[in-house]
Order: sequence, then structure tokens, then C-alpha cells
Amino acid sequence: MTTIRSTTILAVRRNGATALGGDGQVTLGDIVFKADAHKIRRLHNGKVLAGFAGAAADAFALIERFEAKLKDFAGNVPRAATELAKDWRMDRALRRLEAMMVAVDRESLLIVSGTGDVIQPTDGIAAIGSGGSYALAAARALLAHSQLTAGQIVRSALEIAADLCIYTNRNIEVEEIN
Repeated sequence: MTTIRSTTILAVRRNGATALGGDGQVTLGDIVFKADAHKIRRLHNGKVLAGFAGAAADAFALIERFEAKLKDFAGNVPRAATELAKDWRMDRALRRLEAMMVAVDRESLLIVSGTGDVIQPTDGIAAIGSGGSYALAAARALLAHSQLTAGQIVRSALEIAADLCIYTNRNIEVEEIN
């Protein structure tokens, strides 16, 4: 079976602003299947941003369940992510999902992993997906050695990742929460 690979998702928090961005590439085997996918979603009346990586159908299922948890817990991102992770570990169908998600709001920046873990990065930077390591390294350098805004760092780091990762392209979408 041919593996679908897609995406680089990056979140950066700086000076009270948080930006979340992703590229648009979806790869099926050694073919670019789609170049303009939208992998960033505004949830809970635009107060929460979520970006996803992994198998497309699984990622959409994950986002839908996360949005339902946000409703259940009045937009509390850490609680919604934790409850989603609990469901993920206990439900047989969810355990098979091959997806990851980054969720951010004004106070929280979290990674929800494919094993149902909820991780809060200590440095205000989170990256997932095929080009995540490249984007993370670039973002850390830009955060430490520039005065760029969170949104500018996300865009620049994703462009660097696109130059290195064959599963990442320069069709970049960035959303911000201030």
C-alpha cells in the first residue's frame, strides 16, 4: 500500500502573539498528489487554531473530535486536548488514527501526538509532520537570532523546511492569534 505523506506544521509564540502555519503539499508515494491543501483550521469562533499532519481522513477525524471537546469544555484547550487524548487511548477506532495535531490559543500551545500524548513545548515552538524537524530547527534559530514576529518566523522557517524536505512545499498558510 502506498503511503500518503504530507505536511509540515509549525507554531511559534513570541511577545504575546502566536502563529500557526503549514504547507500545502500532500504526497502519494513519489507523486505530489495535491499542492494546495489547507491544514490549518480556526475553531471555537476563531479563538483556537489547529494544524494537522498525517493521513488526511484521520486528521479530519481528529480535528472534528477536538472541536467537539472544545465545545464540551468551553474552549479550554488543555482540557479538550487531554480529554481527546484519553478517548484516543481507550477507543479502538481512534487508536488506529495516523495523525498528529498542534493546537494553540492565547494561553496554550500543545501537540497532540499519534499515541494520544499531550505535549506542551517548553520553548514556545511546536512542529509536526514530515518537515517538522527542519522547521523546528529553523524557528529556534530565528527566534534566538532575529527580531522577526511570530508570523514572520513561522513563514521563514516553513520556507527553509520546504527547501530541505521533499514532502513540504512553499504553498504556505499562516494564521495568528494575538
